[in-house]
Amino acid sequence: MSELSDKKCVPCEGGVPTLESQEASEFLKELGEGWSISSDGKEIAKDFAFKGYYKTIAFVNAMAWIANSEGHHPDLEVGYNHCLVRYTTHAIDGLTQNDFICAAKIDELYG
Repeated sequence: MSELSDKKCVPCEGGVPTLESQEASEFLKELGEGWSISSDGKEIAKDFAFKGYYKTIAFVNAMAWIANSEGHHPDLEVGYNHCLVRYTTHAIDGLTQNDFICAAKIDELYG
């Protein structure tokens, strides 16, 4: 789907700038439908829909494997038939390319 999904996250311990609004908007165009940037520009989010709890949890578990392998973890809200995924780079309280890399990988997983 996206060249972003072929990239690896770069460790972020802080001290790097957040993405400018225009950069974030360009990365957003590379993601699947449904992703949005928060009004403060600090996170991206998408609500994924499923047919039942088991499929939701299977997605969450697969996403956890991706998050651990990338060293970049989303905030999740899990319900019976959906999972709201929110990415931000906590170390800098804003968006980095890592957020979009992981979002692209999650899009492929959901596929």
